[in-house]
Amino acid sequence: MTIERVHGEGSWEETIGSARAVAAGDRVVVAGTMPFVDGVVEGEGDPYEQARVAFGHALAELARFGLGADSVVRTRMYLAHARDVEDVGRAHRDRFGAAPPAATLVVVSGFADSRVLVEVEVEAFRDVTGERS
Repeated sequence: MTIERVHGEGSWEETIGSARAVAAGDRVVVAGTMPFVDGVVEGEGDPYEQARVAFGHALAELARFGLGADSVVRTRMYLAHARDVEDVGRAHRDRFGAAPPAATLVVVSGFADSRVLVEVEVEAFRDVTGERS
């Protein structure tokens, strides 16, 4: 089995020694993704917008492997506040409603940057057999 690792532009990758995304066989995993754009928190104070941006970044990483939102089989959403469940859930539904993945949503005690309200992870399936379904 071949393992492919891709790196992004985030400073955390170098700091903690991680890859942005890893493909192993038929599985592609995208690391925790936050709503940063050019070092700035996009949608500061707006959990829907932060989730929308973070999912957009995660899907951009999947696109590097030729995959889209319909390939996502699992998502994880980490929220700083329980009050944001509905907004983040709406962003998730807006992005994946046509092909909903298994999803986990948890409230955490916070993030390394206090302006961040949400971080997301995605896992996708890719057909490595070459067969069409």
